Amino acid sequence: MPFVADILQHRSLSIVGMEKNTGKTVCLNYILRRLNDMHVHVGVTSIGVDGEQTDAVFATAKPEITLYRGSHFITSEKHYAARQLVSEIEATGGVRTALGVPVLAKVLVGGKVLLSGAATTRALLGQIALLSDAGCQVAIVDGALSRLSLASPAVTEAMILATGAAVSSSLPTLVGHTRFLYGLIGLPEVSEALKERLENIESGIWAVDKEGEVHSLGVASVFLIGDQTRELLRYGRTLFAAGAVSDRLLQALAASQEGVELIVKDFTRLFVSRQTYAEFVKRGGGLQVLRRPQLVAVTFNPFSPQGFMLDSKQACTALSEALGVPVYDVKQIER
Repeated sequence: MPFVADILQHRSLSIVGMEKNTGKTVCLNYILRRLNDMHVHVGVTSIGVDGEQTDAVFATAKPEITLYRGSHFITSEKHYAARQLVSEIEATGGVRTALGVPVLAKVLVGGKVLLSGAATTRALLGQIALLSDAGCQVAIVDGALSRLSLASPAVTEAMILATGAAVSSSLPTLVGHTRFLYGLIGLPEVSEALKERLENIESGIWAVDKEGEVHSLGVASVFLIGDQTRELLRYGRTLFAAGAVSDRLLQALAASQEGVELIVKDFTRLFVSRQTYAEFVKRGGGLQVLRRPQLVAVTFNPFSPQGFMLDSKQACTALSEALGVPVYDVKQIER
């Protein structure tokens, strides 16, 4: 059972796809089936809607989510009413959406379910806490589309990255995109002392001097730096961006020729292209994070909703060689 035992070292796990149709639900079903065999009490929720029979964009068939007796799940009122299993409600409440209030339920007889969970990371944290209070050993969050924000280590302790042919029909391009994101996920953490100084800062750009002291630069957002790049470096070459970071900031820092070390909260704050990041590093720049997620596994789906498929063995081998870790096609594992 590759990587499933590693999941038990964590209380919460997110399954995140690089694109839609990269095999998140197949991976989730594999994990739920294996954990059920191990008699592990599991809780499941989602950001967005997961488990629908037909893809809303491509109108292709999709795997449904299967839950087992004794597990817990959180979904909306509307989708709870449409469940194909027997369960009992243990709690309701929380932020109401167009689909109704969230419902926490325990499965009495296993079957299919449609998950529609939290719309924000704050609500998601509350739902993970509810599942933990219900006695779940592991709370699993199934992502919707490419919602990488739920993979933040501030939300879930661990993550699984799902990639696949939906990312690109070209294997070299697929490998390149996956390797880039994998590199961002694995960015090095700052020291514990510096982490304590920075983790409660919610906005703006800040400087860190050689003694580790933090200074406000009076810039509320990376979008307001204008021509102030050199002024940002008056305390040294280490900066902290509390919010999202785009190509614009990396390009400005690369142009300064100063070899800037930029700190961000975690990889989900980075909205940068491979080309811009490569140029930033080429100019001596570097990236660090306050918190790095625990990446449990990388999975691969050889099928694309556009109708083509890649050779699973060849792709998994190429990805594994590029990343330096095993890459799994969970459908192949079970054969």
